[in-house]
Amino acid sequence: MDNITLIAVALLAAAAGYMIGLLLGRARASAAEAKAERLPQVEGRLIESEQQLNALNAQVATLTMQLTQERNQSNEKLALLQSAREELTHQFKNLANDILEEKSKRFSEQNQQSLGQLLDPLKTKLQEFQGKVEQVYVQEGKDRSALAEQVRQLMELNKTVSQEANNLTKALKGSNKTQGNWGELVLERVLEGSGLRKGEEYDVQESHTLPDGRRLQPDVVVHLPDDRHLVIDAKATLVAYEDYANAEDEKHRDAALKRHLDAVRSHIKGLSDKNYQDLYGLKSLDFVLMFIPIEPAFMLAVTHDRDLFMDAWNKNVLLVSPSTLLFVVRTVANLWRQEAQTRNAQDIAKRGAELYDKLAGFVEDMESLGTRLHQAQKDYDGAINKLSTGRGNLIRQAEMLKKLGVKPSKSLPAPMVEIANDAADME
Repeated sequence: MDNITLIAVALLAAAAGYMIGLLLGRARASAAEAKAERLPQVEGRLIESEQQLNALNAQVATLTMQLTQERNQSNEKLALLQSAREELTHQFKNLANDILEEKSKRFSEQNQQSLGQLLDPLKTKLQEFQGKVEQVYVQEGKDRSALAEQVRQLMELNKTVSQEANNLTKALKGSNKTQGNWGELVLERVLEGSGLRKGEEYDVQESHTLPDGRRLQPDVVVHLPDDRHLVIDAKATLVAYEDYANAEDEKHRDAALKRHLDAVRSHIKGLSDKNYQDLYGLKSLDFVLMFIPIEPAFMLAVTHDRDLFMDAWNKNVLLVSPSTLLFVVRTVANLWRQEAQTRNAQDIAKRGAELYDKLAGFVEDMESLGTRLHQAQKDYDGAINKLSTGRGNLIRQAEMLKKLGVKPSKSLPAPMVEIANDAADME
């Protein structure tokens, strides 16, 4: 029973009491005057009033009983609603947890799949990098074996060069220029046999300037790693050696040997005075190689003048023959191969590191994006649940207000309303 009913009952009771009091007052007032005359009429009215009072009391009792019953029913409904609300809240939490768990599991699977797709190219690149590094080391081992094989072939090549030099010595007895040209020819053949490339690892007859303005033209300039250079001279005079080889007695042989040693020392002094190591634009080593193109001529000089080699070294001149020069220039060629392999390995390592850093940054961004998407999905699901899930969802409540008489200017989308009603009915 509501407040209006209670007020009505109270008014009826008050009216009944007022009427009874009024009638009794009037009856007492007029009793003295016309008691005898009006007594029957008063008694009749009193009886009528008592009847009305009894009727009103009966109505009050009935209304009170109805009020009690309705209050009890309201309490029961409230208890049922509270229980239903708690049950719906519990079910909603379970449903939300199930949805969240499913979403998280699905997101984790998709994330793992996406990361796998991202990391597979990196794995491939790293495998390629490892393969290239292994290839570099294998190639280096092959190069070492090839160098050893080349060293073993050194004596055969040296024998060939020396034989050719001996066969042509007679043709070199003319001018010093002719002898110099022959030495340069043998020198180039040694350089070609070493694997060095003309115009790349060495240059021939390039003109250079000294600090005092003089211009010199070394026979060969060999380029070394780290922008260093090695100067080789091939203009040694061998006429005296030819006389020594063709001498018919010891007297002439000793005289030719002395002239040969003097010619070698004279050429050493001339090279030292030229200061090839000071040439402008070259970072030359502190010595110049003096190339003696005939192996026996070289051996004759260094074996009969034991101080010759060290005296030349002290003048920044290093004596070399075809065999020793071939060993030197092949060592230079091997240095260039190792330099190229080192550059390739460094380039591969640099590119691999850059690729890994880029991928690591991309994966971090993807993880951050995934976290934000996961949170956004969670917030979205929560909003949708409040909007269209459960018996008390917002859409259903709005539609109930509409049914109670609210006149909105717009209508909610029918599919959303249907989903909200279905969700409420499922509860």
